[in-house]
Amino acid sequence: MKITLAALTALVAVTSFPVVALAEDAPSTTFNIGAVTDYRYRGISQSGLKPALQGGADYSNPNGIYLGVWASTIKWIKDGGKMAKVDSGSTPLEIDLYGGYKGEIAKDFSYDVGGLYYLYANNRYGRIPGAANADTFELYGALTYGVVTAKYSRALTNTFGFANSKGSSYLDLSATLDLGNGFSLVPHVGRQEINRTSAANYTDYSLTLGKDLGNGFSLSAAAVGTDASKTGYVTPDNKFTGKSALVLGAKYSF
Repeated sequence: MKITLAALTALVAVTSFPVVALAEDAPSTTFNIGAVTDYRYRGISQSGLKPALQGGADYSNPNGIYLGVWASTIKWIKDGGKMAKVDSGSTPLEIDLYGGYKGEIAKDFSYDVGGLYYLYANNRYGRIPGAANADTFELYGALTYGVVTAKYSRALTNTFGFANSKGSSYLDLSATLDLGNGFSLVPHVGRQEINRTSAANYTDYSLTLGKDLGNGFSLSAAAVGTDASKTGYVTPDNKFTGKSALVLGAKYSF
């Protein structure tokens, strides 16, 4: 993408402003568990178009610093080995470890910078010809003005098993609209660029309707789609993992 240098320059400029943290009354730790009919990440199914169980924990303090861990069941690593007829590891989980800092530039104008490590324990995805270890580390920076958020992520390692893909990027634009009565609507569009593998580049889009039921319970329904390669992103039985679909989810936070 042509925006790489500009995005990094903008991130440096933002972090040079005098800012204050988005303060809270006290440090807090929250937990969540849930399930979805299909685990879609950046529009692509990570669970072989099957349901997935998910859960995580988040810590934040009044200084704006936050840390978290999140996990989901997956199938794509095992499926990749099955298609290549090699043992790529049965790795049934994706574990995300992340941390960062949130601050405020001005009223209704905030930023978020941090890092995210995607861990696929004991994966042997690099045994697939032309592939690499699936573990991935990204740095990200986001700006939020009002209800709109723009986020840029850049990989410092190979990206999700693509060999020689260090420097891959993802640009995400979304908005969070409060519809009242516990309902929210989140339109999203994103662009994934895989360095040195242009055939794997794609755009994803979604529209998510959420409902806060109170007492920590919430539901979601997301219309998801991509223009990804219908031959590159497939399951062992040749089903397109970026196809348009309705994804339902339920979560409990406590």
